[in-house]
Amino acid sequence: MIKLLIYEDNPQLREGLTMLIDGSEGFSVLASFKNCANVAHEIKTFRPNVVLMDIDMPGVNGLEGLKIIRQTDDQVKVLMLTVFDDHQNIFDALKSGANGYILKKTPPAKLLEYIEEASTGGAPMTSSVAAQVLKMFSQIQPAVENDYNLTDREKEVLQWLVNGYSYKMIASEMFIAMDTVRSHIKKIYEKLHVNSKSEAVAKAFRDKII
Repeated sequence: MIKLLIYEDNPQLREGLTMLIDGSEGFSVLASFKNCANVAHEIKTFRPNVVLMDIDMPGVNGLEGLKIIRQTDDQVKVLMLTVFDDHQNIFDALKSGANGYILKKTPPAKLLEYIEEASTGGAPMTSSVAAQVLKMFSQIQPAVENDYNLTDREKEVLQWLVNGYSYKMIASEMFIAMDTVRSHIKKIYEKLHVNSKSEAVAKAFRDKII
């Protein structure tokens, strides 16, 4: 069962998302909120697997809320669900630790797929967003190579992350347990000084780690 929190200021959309997700097998919406004013408390109280996060909300918005979440819990998956597909919002979200970035025009069935993908360690993105991310990577100036003292095994795991593999898929490819994958990824995050898969992938590209 994938447990979710929803942050969306539009009451009709908030209710619609709740009905769609709660009415689908394998999903449960624990609560929904109009902004991120109390997000740290809510994350600690409800302990969701996935957070659906709008960006443009009154008071504490989604990008601010994302940063607060990452200070509170670096394991919960945060999936941005927004109308904004501009370079700056995408960059800010991924830099702050978002696990995925999808647009509100996403069809319901695809939205559920994206939520499931995020919950298993994937980094779902709407195709137009993914294209912008690739463009951003192409514009990054190459840095001096630095392997951050990653072991060969950790570099292999990081390579699979860059390739978009989920934890389960990495475990299958490397013939290791899911807990072992999680242990490797935790060490990778510590050595790279990052808090999410998207940050780790961005750093791998920027610093030519692999």
